[in-house]
Amino acid sequence: MNFNRNLAFKLFIVLFTTTLIVSCNKSRNYKDSSRATGWKMNAKEGGMQSPKATEQETAPGLVFIEGGTFTMGKVQDDPMHDWNNSPNQQHVQSFYMDETEVTNFMYLEYLDWLKKVFPPTDENYKNIYNGAIPDTLVWRNRLGFNEVMTNNYLRHPSYAYYPVVGVSWIQSVEFSKWRTDRVNEYILEQEGFTARNARYDVEAGETFSTETYLNSPTMAYGGNDSITRGGKQSQSRAKRSKDSTNLFVQRKDGILLPGYRLPTEAEWEYAALGLVGLRNYNVYRGRKKYPWAGQYTRSGKRKSKGDQMANFKQGDGDYGGIAGWSDDGADITAEVMSYDANDYGLYDMAGNVAEWVADVYRPIVDDEFNDFNYFRGNTYTKNYIGEDGKVKIVTADSIVYDTLSNGKIIARNLPGEIYQVPVDENETYLRTNFDKSDNRNYRDGDKKSTRYYSSFSDDEEISDKKQMYNSPKQHVYVDSSGNLDRQYDKSSTRTSLINDEVRVFKGGSWRDRDYWLDPAQRRYFPQDMATDYIGFRCAMSRVGSKSKKGKTPRNK
Repeated sequence: MNFNRNLAFKLFIVLFTTTLIVSCNKSRNYKDSSRATGWKMNAKEGGMQSPKATEQETAPGLVFIEGGTFTMGKVQDDPMHDWNNSPNQQHVQSFYMDETEVTNFMYLEYLDWLKKVFPPTDENYKNIYNGAIPDTLVWRNRLGFNEVMTNNYLRHPSYAYYPVVGVSWIQSVEFSKWRTDRVNEYILEQEGFTARNARYDVEAGETFSTETYLNSPTMAYGGNDSITRGGKQSQSRAKRSKDSTNLFVQRKDGILLPGYRLPTEAEWEYAALGLVGLRNYNVYRGRKKYPWAGQYTRSGKRKSKGDQMANFKQGDGDYGGIAGWSDDGADITAEVMSYDANDYGLYDMAGNVAEWVADVYRPIVDDEFNDFNYFRGNTYTKNYIGEDGKVKIVTADSIVYDTLSNGKIIARNLPGEIYQVPVDENETYLRTNFDKSDNRNYRDGDKKSTRYYSSFSDDEEISDKKQMYNSPKQHVYVDSSGNLDRQYDKSSTRTSLINDEVRVFKGGSWRDRDYWLDPAQRRYFPQDMATDYIGFRCAMSRVGSKSKKGKTPRNK
């Protein structure tokens, strides 16, 4: 009996030791040697360095939104019979989104930076700053007295943490690009790769661009080597590295963040609904009409019973209720975080201000073609490569300006950035997933989508009268002296306002009735114009896993 016990114990020890050794070998082989070649990883003699998988850091101002499937479009009644948001099933990848709408103070940081680096008193730079300033005249009304907002809303400290308005879709995009570069610039400094506090004293030709640093680091900061290699980490790498490419941070290091951007319509609607609060494993327990639970706009909690859950117009002439009764607590916009967040921790996803999203507007969402990360508006570009084989960098003397349809002049790139050009045949030849650079009107509004199109026709162009979207065409020209020649479209045959320059905006605002608080509602507005009720918030793509670490597939 004792013999059998001893034998069993010895067999157990042998089995346990063997399992441990095999496990250790698997772990060691996985981390220390290549599965492709068997070469040792991280060897002093050379060879590849094994990547260190790291969780993406949450960037300033953002919260994590775990992606998933949802029903995009209206799931309630459609009394207006718009038929522009029919229900369709979509899947959204995980991403990050601003906790609040971009505030006046956040936008003033942008303007302050532009003013210091590109002084508007300098004739070469005046249109950079002037093109970024919000249109404060949006507050004016021909039969209303709103001059106090016209003069104070953007800059007065009382409105510092109110959502910025008067910004066009284009200005929102430019702000997002600027924000990306400032955040990544700070990360490089904190990690010890660039000189400390260099970001506070930068010249117009030495501005930092994330893409320039990643693609041609020696040309970042205007080629100022004392900045790009001025950190302790860079100096340490220089001493122990034989390869000059390792002196700078690269994508493989996972240190720099993806860019801030406007959310897509699908992302915005998914985040606004906050369906995670109705989840039971892999099933939603119900539908939501608003970003909060329930079918009503008023709170049912004892402490706040009767208060509105968002800032919106409750009736004719009723923007904030009766004096002495809290109601929604605002008549125009309200300070961010004045109302409860939804289940994702996002504030004001209904009411306060409506928000720009990235998509070009079309009456339909073409879910038959795509139901994964749906987005209409792709315009693919690539870095401009000069004859010397290097990327071409924008200089202080080569800034590209656009004159918009309303006559406003804006800068589409800043010194230090890389020139972008449309993709060409080198990228599109024999591809099945895309065949041109501009895909904004793909399968809707282009020649092949019109009811007049014939694949056997000899006509290369369809006349203006037969286009699907016969929208007005305004033209603004700048003469040699800098004066604007505005040519309004005087045609009386226009049938639509839809074209490739109108963008979707979502969510109700302080000017809207509760009908527009439904996250599925969608409207459109010209991308180069602004109003007193449209603002924006930024988003950022997530790199890596769908969920945060530590979660199981069942998400217990």
